[in-house]
Amino acid sequence: MNEGASYDAAAEVYAARYLDELRAKPLDRALLRVLAEDVQARGQDAAVPIADVGCGPGQVARFLHDLGVSACGVDISPRMVELARGAHPGVTFIEGAMQALPVADAGWAGITAFYAICHVPPAELPPVFAEFHRAVRPGGPLLIAFHAGDETRHADELLGVSVDLDFFLHPPERVAALLEDAGLRVEATLRRPPYEPKEVATERAYVLARR
Repeated sequence: MNEGASYDAAAEVYAARYLDELRAKPLDRALLRVLAEDVQARGQDAAVPIADVGCGPGQVARFLHDLGVSACGVDISPRMVELARGAHPGVTFIEGAMQALPVADAGWAGITAFYAICHVPPAELPPVFAEFHRAVRPGGPLLIAFHAGDETRHADELLGVSVDLDFFLHPPERVAALLEDAGLRVEATLRRPPYEPKEVATERAYVLARR
């Protein structure tokens, strides 16, 4: 079972659990507001969206949309995309992988990837970040949120559903360095402890970068 099939299987219970998760994540909401205001301040084509890569049930894309910016979501799971479309009318959701994003060069105003690179092995981060660089327009911001650490965890079960998933915790310093290597200028990094008991007990990290 690959990543897409695993999330297809768990899509309903995952959406039920995480669709409203941002209500309990004040720092995540604050950083998303920063990103939206950054894009709005540039005053370019308002129809060019911020893309949430690895969007799951679409909560981040919807939050951005509600802030008044154009937003879309991309996910590898067809079922997750289907549920996101049903939950958030007026927001576009597209099936696709972060290794080959379904967009023309410089087609997005910005990129968010919230807890999505946890399924990217360390050796595969450079091509993923190169693809982020390709997809975002010059000057566009990127906000990457992830589980901080330096280990791999395997899951055979997710929210009571059988899956086959590897979770990679990445050192924030390495993520920042690889973004720089991909031509994305890092502007800020943050860390926070988990919002327990709502979240898995891992440290969270955020990197704000710009093409």
